[in-house]
Formats: sequence, structure tokens, C-alpha cells
Amino acid sequence: MNWFNTIIDDGKTKVFDPVRKIYCTLTPEEKVRQMTLYYLVEKKNIPAGLIAVEYSIKVNTLSKRCDIVVFNKEAKPIMIVECKAESVPITQKVLDQAIRYYSGLNVNYILLTNGKTMFCYHIDIENNKIEALSEIPNLF
Repeated sequence: MNWFNTIIDDGKTKVFDPVRKIYCTLTPEEKVRQMTLYYLVEKKNIPAGLIAVEYSIKVNTLSKRCDIVVFNKEAKPIMIVECKAESVPITQKVLDQAIRYYSGLNVNYILLTNGKTMFCYHIDIENNKIEALSEIPNLF
């Protein structure tokens, strides 16, 4: 895949997102999202075709968007990824936001990152538990 290609469009730096196949404004959060997509596809070998970016979901009656959702080969969501700008610390509030999204998707994993730190959690649906992991599991 072709990562981190940028252009200047109307005075704004845009980066090519090879998953969505579009140029998007290179905000601090988008930078982290692109670094995370690169990591998931190139280092964790997750097929890009099983990743959705800015995936729309319903949480109760509200429309929300997950930064990244990873699906298994049966098209079931298995991981959500919440990306924050490098300047935003990963706190309980960020985890709570991801858990709210999780409730709509019933994923097995939540990944939180600001580009400097990553936290991955396994969701045990049967026992209603969240377990912090020391590393991102190999999903494929």
C-alpha cells in the first residue's frame, strides 16, 4: 500500500488514506489515524479490506463514528480503535467513549492510541469484564 503521501490542496496539507482511497486534511488526529492504519495493515497483517475508517454506528438514538473498525472474515466487527491527537492523553474518559461505541458493536477488542501510547483491551462478553492486554493480539 502507498502510505503517507501528502499534497497541498487549497492551502491545506492532505494525506492519502489508502484504506478509504481519498485525500483527507492532515489534522493531528488524522496523523495518528494514518500511523495506526499503517501499523495494523503492515505490522499486524490485518487485510485493509477488513478495515473501515470513520465507521458510522448508532448508540441508542445518536449517530456516532468509530475512528477505525476491524472486521473478521465473516464481516463481524472484532475491534474498534479510538485515535486521539498526540497532545490528548489516553484517559479513563477515552476508554469510556470507546466502551459506549463497543456497546453498539459487541467487539472483542478495543484499541486506544494517541500515537505515543497504545492501550489494548479484551472484552469478555460472557463475564462482562474488560482485561488490559500487554500487546495487540494477532487477529489474523
